[in-house]
Amino acid sequence: MAPNITSTPTGVLFEGETLPEPQLIEESKEKPKYVRSIVWRNVVIFSFLHLGALYGAYLAFTSAKLATVFFAILLYQLTGLGITAGAHRLWAHRSYKAKWPLQVLLVILNTIAFQDAAIDWARDHRVHHKYSETDADPHNATRGFFFSHVGWLLCRKHPEVKEKGKGIDLSDLESDPILAFQKKYYFILMPLLCFILPTVIPVLCWNETWTNAYFIPTVFRYIFTLNMTWLVNSAAHLFGNKPYDRFINPSENKGVAMFALGEGWHNYHHVFPWDYKTAELGNYKLNFTTAFIDFFAKIGWAYDLKSVSVDMVRKRVERTGDGSHELWGWGDKDQTQEERDEAIVTHHHTKDQ
Repeated sequence: MAPNITSTPTGVLFEGETLPEPQLIEESKEKPKYVRSIVWRNVVIFSFLHLGALYGAYLAFTSAKLATVFFAILLYQLTGLGITAGAHRLWAHRSYKAKWPLQVLLVILNTIAFQDAAIDWARDHRVHHKYSETDADPHNATRGFFFSHVGWLLCRKHPEVKEKGKGIDLSDLESDPILAFQKKYYFILMPLLCFILPTVIPVLCWNETWTNAYFIPTVFRYIFTLNMTWLVNSAAHLFGNKPYDRFINPSENKGVAMFALGEGWHNYHHVFPWDYKTAELGNYKLNFTTAFIDFFAKIGWAYDLKSVSVDMVRKRVERTGDGSHELWGWGDKDQTQEERDEAIVTHHHTKDQ
């Protein structure tokens, strides 16, 4: 069951954006009632792909070479970065900037992931943040787990999604020649990179069977990556704590963070969507995407990494958090006596005993 929604979306997507002056919009009384329309073609396609993925999982344990399994895992990690570091943090939120070599790399990984061209993915995601948990949200979690996970792709979009999507500014993405190239040639590049090459490589490089090569690093890997991405829309909007804003659906979900390369810290992300880390973390344990971005920042390919100050986070936690935020520091009321007793304190002042 979806939790109660008691707030409105922040409406801010990235640094530098300001909220427009509120305007009174008079709703038309003649507005037609929304009737759900199932797209049976998508139902059939996704059903067969998921069945193929299950068969691929079976083959991975029964007949595949170890190299094929490792190749599938590697592709899952890399294509996931094409979504998390590319479509999400770089292009949808502009939380950091990337030089052209990194952009090209991310576009390639994003195309292998096959979740729409980056421009289209970013458009839907910007709409999601602007109108989260409303009819204009493409994967509105208030319509239940299944809808927010995959059902939104199995039926026609709500008219509000289309209407609000027209008002989202995509000029920054449409003027990018690399993204424009991907979108123009997407239906040539996507089959080649997502389905053909992942199947051909195991056959040519380590003599894998065509069946194993197709169903494991291609079909299973693709569907597994899709579902890990979808969990951010479903599980991370329904299950978990809300240390930053208790009035919104998005939650902190460690399980999702683990499998979605660091995208499960969702309560924080919806409060501070311009933070390139999408989390208030000081390490990379459950945020591999942040480690990826930081690596490329060190070699100069990523720059202008945006994050939120500790003071701003603390003020937000105190104002709207649900009380589950981790210790703010020494002396926090939730700090255990064991931590205090075993702490190493150096450089004592001579008057402190």
